[in-house]
Amino acid sequence: MIKGRKLTTATFATLAMLACVSPNADAAPCGSGPGGFDAWKQAFAAEARAKGIGATAISGLMAANYASATIAADRGQRSFGLSLDQFLAKRGASTIVARGRALKQSQAALFASIQQRYGVPPGPLIAIWGMETGFGSQRGNQNMLSSIATLAYDCRRPEYFTEQLYAALQLIDRGVLSPSSRGSMHGEIGQTQFLPKNIQSYGTGNLDVAANALSSTANFLRAHGWRAGAGYQPGEANFAALQAWTAAQVYQRAIALMGRQIDGGE
Repeated sequence: MIKGRKLTTATFATLAMLACVSPNADAAPCGSGPGGFDAWKQAFAAEARAKGIGATAISGLMAANYASATIAADRGQRSFGLSLDQFLAKRGASTIVARGRALKQSQAALFASIQQRYGVPPGPLIAIWGMETGFGSQRGNQNMLSSIATLAYDCRRPEYFTEQLYAALQLIDRGVLSPSSRGSMHGEIGQTQFLPKNIQSYGTGNLDVAANALSSTANFLRAHGWRAGAGYQPGEANFAALQAWTAAQVYQRAIALMGRQIDGGE
């Protein structure tokens, strides 16, 4: 801060002009409950139209409902505070590893193709697949657009989910998603649970198809520094890519451990 100087009239004018062109100057205000959600949607829709979002996506946004279940899930992620052993038990790690080893064998050609292209071995991909959706059996049944719009409106992390909402609307415009697409509590889509921005950046086809979801996951990991042939346990070169996949430390360690067991280690 520079002290001892008075702001001139010209300075005030400059600051006012900058405020007008600030990207957040007329952003729809966040909220902490359903009461303001409809007004927020109206304001957000106006901003989205001005940024080129089309009629189908805007119509989907206006039909979105406040997702109370999403807010409850967002506030209640207590399993990430468990110890590693507790977390593995809660997530059914032994079952995931056993089935993962069988899938590694039965889908050997698929995993060999993915590893050749992206450098990622089967273990961590299968661990993520099992942890995220039970190998595709639990992909969620929440309206994706309602979940993401609710989190963009909510005051906890509006900036992050505003970006996700714009990405979702763009994907609807492109026909990749629809306003009725279903996903998990935070709007994640597909067999390994991608949010819309990651679909845009790393998606390789319909993510409800296992091969596409696994390829997309490998593409994500490679883009976040995965090096073919390097280790992925804590302290090894590729663990950072697993850290990019999830911010929860216990989840990162679980993926690494189960991946090693699936890949043949102890």
